[in-house]
Amino acid sequence: MTEITRQRLDKWLWHARVTKTRSLAQKLISAGKVRIDGSKTVSPSQAVKSGDTLTITLPNAIKILEVVGFSEKRGSFTIASQLYKDLSPPAPSTPKPTPNPYGDIKPEGKPDKRARRQAVQLKQTPEN
Repeated sequence: MTEITRQRLDKWLWHARVTKTRSLAQKLISAGKVRIDGSKTVSPSQAVKSGDTLTITLPNAIKILEVVGFSEKRGSFTIASQLYKDLSPPAPSTPKPTPNPYGDIKPEGKPDKRARRQAVQLKQTPEN
């Protein structure tokens, strides 16, 4: 068996599980969403070699992947993750929710008539 040193870009993206299908990989490349070592490519048949850096603009994120290896077949995620080194910056963390100013007290549904009257009465009392 011969060692693979180059592979079509669309095939590599599919084998690395960046896209679900090879035709989606071709559409992504044709739309200009993939760069090889900083230069935009629109040809799905463009060959990638080990050491190339791919910048891929996906709908939810930008991935920066360094090509490390190739595969004859599309394998599992663990096999696919060995084909590249992820150089993408970490995703921005979501802000922590603000703590409840009332502590752990939670209302138990809608207030009844008595509770509404008490709330109105509290609002109407003058503060000293």
